[in-house]
Amino acid sequence: MAIYHSGEVAVQERAGLRQYAETALGGIGSTVPDIAAEFLLQQPMVVLGAADSTGRMWATVLAGEPGFLRAVNPITLTVDTRPAPDDPLAGVLAGSVDVGMIAIEPANRRRMRINGLAHPTRTGFQVDLHQVIANCPKYIQKRDFTLLPPGEAGPRSATTGTALTAGQQLAVSGADTFFVATASPQGDADVSHRGGSTGFVQVLSPTHLRWPDYLGNAMFLTLGNLALNPAAGLVFPDWRTGALLHLTGSAHTDWDADSAALVPGAQRLVDFHVSEVRELRGAVPLRWTDPVFSRFNPPVSGSS
Repeated sequence: MAIYHSGEVAVQERAGLRQYAETALGGIGSTVPDIAAEFLLQQPMVVLGAADSTGRMWATVLAGEPGFLRAVNPITLTVDTRPAPDDPLAGVLAGSVDVGMIAIEPANRRRMRINGLAHPTRTGFQVDLHQVIANCPKYIQKRDFTLLPPGEAGPRSATTGTALTAGQQLAVSGADTFFVATASPQGDADVSHRGGSTGFVQVLSPTHLRWPDYLGNAMFLTLGNLALNPAAGLVFPDWRTGALLHLTGSAHTDWDADSAALVPGAQRLVDFHVSEVRELRGAVPLRWTDPVFSRFNPPVSGSS
């Protein structure tokens, strides 16, 4: 039976949503139901998060022909691809590592989280599952995809730094979606989706981001992890070009009610401090249509 760890419980209690969280616990399982297995087979991408050899968290996006991601049985997932050598998680997936994953289908606003222990295989890796989590469709922007043929994703290049460049700051401040990887102190990794209207992520400096924590399912899996382990990794996909902007650093929750009241829809705020940036161009062979924004997205201050 699924249980919450102490960080998740502490956040649930502080938010006054402990009773709702207990009800939501029924959405956490350890096996993939048949309908979820069918969903996974249809997906051209999955977001993956893990810690590197120094304990820093990273998130990345893997893509392939639908069918590259499949549940071979209710407790085992196979992924028939692996990160490219310049991906921040390429090295750790060469061995056994705890991973968090989220399969997301923007066209139909569906998503599910699948967490477990990954082991390398000849064509990619296998995940022995310990958590399968159903998620609601809130804050997902609707998009359709085109998967490019091999070799047509454009030239691949990588840049690294310790702070966001001016162009990267513009990309982040204009984003409507990103993904965040966290882990419990025991190393259990998790990836969650964050979405909102364009501009919902604030760039306060080249090394400091802030975003609102909107009303959700009351589980607080991400904030619960951060309460005990501040390491976090973000990935911002460029839906038009297939580039990925990876950030690693630390995050904490700002519970100040007056600060949250200044941001429409915010229940609380999350501050993220950047320690390393890696931008990969030509990373993903997917191109997506312009978004149809979720009706649940709160307005963004200063937007028209």
